[in-house]
Amino acid sequence: MKRLIGCLLSAMITISGWAEDNKTELYSAELVKKAETGDATAQYRLGQCYQKGIGVAKDEKKAFEWYKKSAVQGNAVGQGYLGLCFYNGQGVAQDHKESVKWFTKAAEQGYAYGQHVLGGCYQRGIGVAKDEKKAFEWYTKSAEQGNVIGQNNLGWCYRDGIGVAKDVKKAFEWYSKSAEQGNATGQICVGYCYSRGIGVTKDEKEAVKWYTKAAEEGEPHGLSNIALIYATSNDPSMRNGKEALKFAQKAVQKCVKPDSYIYAALAAAFAEQGDFEMAVATQEKAISILTNKIQEKDYQNELNAYKNKKPWRDYQ
Repeated sequence: MKRLIGCLLSAMITISGWAEDNKTELYSAELVKKAETGDATAQYRLGQCYQKGIGVAKDEKKAFEWYKKSAVQGNAVGQGYLGLCFYNGQGVAQDHKESVKWFTKAAEQGYAYGQHVLGGCYQRGIGVAKDEKKAFEWYTKSAEQGNVIGQNNLGWCYRDGIGVAKDVKKAFEWYSKSAEQGNATGQICVGYCYSRGIGVTKDEKEAVKWYTKAAEEGEPHGLSNIALIYATSNDPSMRNGKEALKFAQKAVQKCVKPDSYIYAALAAAFAEQGDFEMAVATQEKAISILTNKIQEKDYQNELNAYKNKKPWRDYQ
């Protein structure tokens, strides 16, 4: 199974994780009064209330207006939220160039969240010319401040040589910093490194340990990765079809929407248990919802193995 889910680039441009203290203040007369008298922190927090409908009717236009008031005063968090409004077209017409302008203002003030998001824009060429070296530089600034997303993205850069010379040991080190802070994506990445021997000695037991931590944080791919190790490991002592099936079924239950990767893990578990009829049916479902067509050949190879009543083995 070549597709043990590993280190997915996590610099997604989303609202999640922007508040400087991870707190959202409830809408109140006192908060409104502070915002109206020019308190920049109160202004972006009032914007949060309107954006998320916290104690007041949801209103993205009002959220945008309050974020803007905070941002023009130089508040880095307000600038970040304003950039996100322009990026997503929330309360204002979508404008990626304008979003980068505000992300840059936030990042240049040393705001770690703004730095990792700006890095994501440079890496993808969203609202700015693509520049992997600048992406790497901004991820580094964010990571060095302890931002878990910046750390994951910096690990990705070192793993794949994005804007910097490839260095799998440094990749593992940065994933570990994120994982040790309890970030599920970082934990998945550390588990993946152990499962593949990337920047660290291969150790599937240690991989299971980190995937378990990710699962405990609510990440269903932690469960499916455990299932894949138990179902497909080349080490007979690691294989356990019953446990593989248990973890794969839990992953399916926890997944918000059908996931081809998780269904493929479930198919591998059925095959390890000798239930090839269910393995075939489940793998066919995985193929039917597959969005990454680059992986279609791998999925088809696994399906053919199950049709021939053969379980799949890692790196087969």
